[in-house]
Amino acid sequence: MSSRTLIRGGLVITASDEIHADVLIEDGRIAALAASGTPAAQAFTADRVIDATGKYVIPGGVDAHTHMELPFGGTFASDTFETGTRAAAWGGTTTIVDFAVQSVGHTLREGLDAWHAKAEGNCAIDYAFHMIVSDVNQETLKEMDLLVEEGVTSFKQFMAYPGVFYSDDGQILRAMQRSAENGGLIMMHAENGIAIDVLVEQALERGETDPRYHGEVRKALLEAEATHRAIRLAQVAGAPLYVVHVSATEAVAELARARDEGLNVFGETCPQYLFLSTDNLAEPGFEGAKYVCSTPLRPREHQAALWRGLRTNDLQVVSTDHCPFCFVGQKELGRGDFSKIPNGLPGVENRMDLLHQAVVDGHISRRRWIEIACATPARMFGLYPKKGTIAPGADADVVVYDPSAEQVMSARTHHMNVDYSAYEGRRTTGRVETVLSRGVPVITDRAYTGHAGHGVFTPRATCQYLN
Repeated sequence: MSSRTLIRGGLVITASDEIHADVLIEDGRIAALAASGTPAAQAFTADRVIDATGKYVIPGGVDAHTHMELPFGGTFASDTFETGTRAAAWGGTTTIVDFAVQSVGHTLREGLDAWHAKAEGNCAIDYAFHMIVSDVNQETLKEMDLLVEEGVTSFKQFMAYPGVFYSDDGQILRAMQRSAENGGLIMMHAENGIAIDVLVEQALERGETDPRYHGEVRKALLEAEATHRAIRLAQVAGAPLYVVHVSATEAVAELARARDEGLNVFGETCPQYLFLSTDNLAEPGFEGAKYVCSTPLRPREHQAALWRGLRTNDLQVVSTDHCPFCFVGQKELGRGDFSKIPNGLPGVENRMDLLHQAVVDGHISRRRWIEIACATPARMFGLYPKKGTIAPGADADVVVYDPSAEQVMSARTHHMNVDYSAYEGRRTTGRVETVLSRGVPVITDRAYTGHAGHGVFTPRATCQYLN
């Protein structure tokens, strides 16, 4: 049974265009667009009509960096694939790319199978996977080729967390060389974890145990050094590189320099680095633990370099690194020792709204909002034009967005499975009204109408930005 939906009268915004247009959806895909009021638009017929007058009609967000159910620091991220994807939908995100984890001593296949089992049948929106590579050996390298063939086309490595996810420079180089051959994209957590561990040990010996010291030991220079090293290793390997959660002025400078040299180097930042700072880590009592993530929050003056990087395209993507841990019982594991606070912040529900606030505040344009939150992550990770745009043939992942509605972010009203909000009390302008995932309403006039199992695994092509 064919079904048709018509979204009428809104301002359609993509990364390249803004046009008052009617959008016709048929069988889960965008069938046609026509300028509102024209004969072509008036000829559209549909079973269901959504009036978007005075609203924006935008592609569903693509969050290319989430960690649902991630085991970390003796506990697990508090959002399941069910709760986390539902919260994403509430925030106007219709695709996540989560990280499957290879444990040391295990194969990539075992890690990927485990994440498929967690996600399958539980997601409200579509999902894909990156692969965390923790144990580089000859078998792992061969497996990378097989994963690329089945649509897991990006591999994350860590220069941080010795003894957990850490890879040394030789392991990183080998994985980069392999990805240069198979078309995969290496994603890098760029911090000098060996040096950071020394600074952590020294801080604790001095009795510096509060959350704020988490930011002080994970120095911006050690992010910049690792970023530089990752870029040069990728250059030696002839491989592309995507640096995740860039937080520091000095790291942005390394990316800009590499891009000026013509290297295929890309950078991502996250809302927490754009809107929060070390002031939050230093909140009294143990409140700062809520803001412990890695890379850490930086002094406020770093924000200007991040916004500038987003405007100049030295940073291309804003993802969340959504990795929530409840304050009670999880973040509290680090009372008396900041190094035991689970690293991660909730944010999958907040990203689209915070970036719209950046439009309101004049940091970025409307089209750049859609570019960094929808189109570029889709292109970067081989999902475009199926995801990330509103065009004939694309999946009907569409958000009707009210640009003038005001809201106050709060743990009392969010839908993430975590007991605090990193943005508690923050007033923002703009709010999601209706969300379609492949043409199916998952949020309808601010009510959840989706269900677990609607979202499906989405294999990806390779990065669409490579020379």
